[in-house]
Amino acid sequence: MTLDTMFGKYGQEVRLKDSEGWSSPIFGGFIQPLRYKNKMYLNGVNTVIGFNSQGHYLYIGPPNHDLSSVSGDIWLESNGKKYTVDRCEKVYFKNDVIYIWAIIREIVEVD
Repeated sequence: MTLDTMFGKYGQEVRLKDSEGWSSPIFGGFIQPLRYKNKMYLNGVNTVIGFNSQGHYLYIGPPNHDLSSVSGDIWLESNGKKYTVDRCEKVYFKNDVIYIWAIIREIVEVD
């Protein structure tokens, strides 16, 4: 089984979107919460109803959807949540990119 097959079969549905209405086709990727071993990711946002800790997540996805070019106008969306990319790296096997690794943060929208 190839990694692309695994992303499609076992990953959750993910897509890229932008503020002008563009949306990528749905693709498979893995998103899981980061386990806090220190206070590195514990900052948050004060909202009208209280403090909302912005969750940080690990993303692993297919190489044909490179998140390194994602800026503030483009975000990742999955299961009704929006994520911004804090850090992204390509993971190589020999000279080929085999997957994209990223730290993503849930976007908290305040009215």
